[in-house]
Amino acid sequence: MSSETRTQAAGGDTPRRLYFFNAGFLRQRRLRRILHLAGYRLRLGRPGAGDEIAVWGRSPYAARGEAVAEHSGAALVRIEDAFLRSLFPGRAGEPPIGLMIDHSGVHFDASAPSDLETLLASHPFDDTTLLNRARGGIARMREAHLSKYNAFDPDAALPDPGYVLVIDQTHGDASVRFGGADRNTFREMLYWAQEDFPAARIIVKTHPETQSGLRGGYFDATDVNGRVSLFSDPVSPWALMEGAVAVYVVSSQFGFEAILAGHRPVVFGRPFYAGWGLSDDRHPQDFPRRRRKLTRAQLFAGVMLEFPVWYDPARDRLCRFEDAVEQLAAEARAWRDDHLGWVASGMRLWKRPVLQAFFGRQQRVRFADRPAPPRRWMCWASRAAEVGRFVRVEDGFLRSRGLGARLVPPLSLVLDDLGIYYDPSGESRLERLIAQRARLRPEQQARAEALIDRLVGLGLSKYNLGGALPDLPIGRRVLVPGQVEDDASIRRGAGAVASNLALLRAARQANPDAVILFKPHPDVEAGLRPGAVDPESLQGLADAVLTGTDPAALLDQIDEVWTMTSLIGFEALLRGKRVVTTGAPFYAGWGLTRDLGDVPPRRRARVSLAGLAHATLIDYPRYRDPVSGLPCPVELVVDRLASGKVARPGLANRLLSKAQGLLASRAHLWR
Repeated sequence: MSSETRTQAAGGDTPRRLYFFNAGFLRQRRLRRILHLAGYRLRLGRPGAGDEIAVWGRSPYAARGEAVAEHSGAALVRIEDAFLRSLFPGRAGEPPIGLMIDHSGVHFDASAPSDLETLLASHPFDDTTLLNRARGGIARMREAHLSKYNAFDPDAALPDPGYVLVIDQTHGDASVRFGGADRNTFREMLYWAQEDFPAARIIVKTHPETQSGLRGGYFDATDVNGRVSLFSDPVSPWALMEGAVAVYVVSSQFGFEAILAGHRPVVFGRPFYAGWGLSDDRHPQDFPRRRRKLTRAQLFAGVMLEFPVWYDPARDRLCRFEDAVEQLAAEARAWRDDHLGWVASGMRLWKRPVLQAFFGRQQRVRFADRPAPPRRWMCWASRAAEVGRFVRVEDGFLRSRGLGARLVPPLSLVLDDLGIYYDPSGESRLERLIAQRARLRPEQQARAEALIDRLVGLGLSKYNLGGALPDLPIGRRVLVPGQVEDDASIRRGAGAVASNLALLRAARQANPDAVILFKPHPDVEAGLRPGAVDPESLQGLADAVLTGTDPAALLDQIDEVWTMTSLIGFEALLRGKRVVTTGAPFYAGWGLTRDLGDVPPRRRARVSLAGLAHATLIDYPRYRDPVSGLPCPVELVVDRLASGKVARPGLANRLLSKAQGLLASRAHLWR
């Protein structure tokens, strides 16, 4: 029975009453919310016939609920965290994004059947779609370096490869006690790791809760010798497993992830993943109920896709694994970027609250002109030359409903540690990501295509200004989007054709019989930035000048775009239009555009439209949900733009924007 089916069964037409007898259920708001959405109503009091009692796994506090259940005849429901949980352990106060709700046992107690064990033993696991989802889920967790807890740096230093990895656990953990293990089991595991690999180094990895001082482990400095060392640094489990020649566990979830990473872990306890033919099981007791052989994809499908109840904290709803993993990936990425803190240089005053909201969740951003290690250093990309070496910050490609020049806060920002996407003179992080997306996995292809379809279907673009679409002249329509002529993308990437008038002349010369449609840039229309073309100069060059027009709606009505470096060229590609570039925008040079400008020769990869979209809209930017304030995936920002629940300028920004409009000729004062 899938998690969706079990949730429906739990809820039915009438929510099921779920009584509890320890304060944890009262204190943990997220826990109560997930159970509520799953169809349960938590209650205090005396359970009656047909009621159920919630207990947390087999924790010491579960005894209260177990005793009441024994006397009342009410059924027990054992609840545990899902195996993809949060940034920090629950003992640090971090709420989970998923729960395991088990009506017959608990997954780590192999002495009796659990719902998870029954599912793994009986589910057919023969559905191609389900198994493809599983393979994609494994790949996504590995790519994003996601584990149960995720407050680690994937680029942190690792031991030299070639070691045997021995996994410690927290002392007295329920999965150890109910997995038929004890302290002697850990001693035995360490002994056999040395016996099985007499020439290898042995690295004992401590548990995250031991690292943070929350609970002790089974190994300590007395176990260290010439071959055995302790390793407590917070590193990616996936990266650590890449350097291991073998993995030894008792009952740790690390063994499950080792299976996903391609290892056959040596297991000394009786965890949920043992007994299915994917591990070397050294426990003296057999697994009489686990006679079936599973593949990695089948195990993952049961453990991660079918059994848990997943929660989306930004949308406040239950969700599929794929939605939960992307939300956690966004939060983990933000923590990994920001946990050391930032110093931000060259930032205008109105941008500082935005940067604080994006990058100051872990430590508040400091605004200063020089770095302060160990904090990272950032600067707004267009002002980068003024200060030195740093990470460049710029607006993303799905920005807002309203112009940046109108001081509308963005929904997305990019961080680039190599260069910046609009400057082709050097490699940018986006350029590298595009090249890496020359080949997509099936689930990546599907995600990018779904995103493109949704953007096009909703008519979304960078600024989403709207505007009426006038009657257009009949003929082969070529759109020439105007740009801000002092914009950094023009100064750095336009090349020989570096003005709107020059672009119009080039487009007309190449298309003498076409209908040329000129769309001035919104910032230029508003009088905030330079780039206006004199009406007399437009004679014979443009058949129509389209002001106040929605670019997304306009793209549906044209055949071709001629542009220097405008993002409209990228948006046209998403809509299947031909695009000619006279400069070197980030989307030129990959085989999707006709390039007349000087495109960097390093752009050799041939990239599909889905690959370009994946790199540009999914991989490169960071997104922030304006409703919950959480880091989020791109799909949530699309939902917010579609619903109108977006960031809007405050009163101070609105007044400042009006003042800028009155003083447009002196824009250098605020830009």
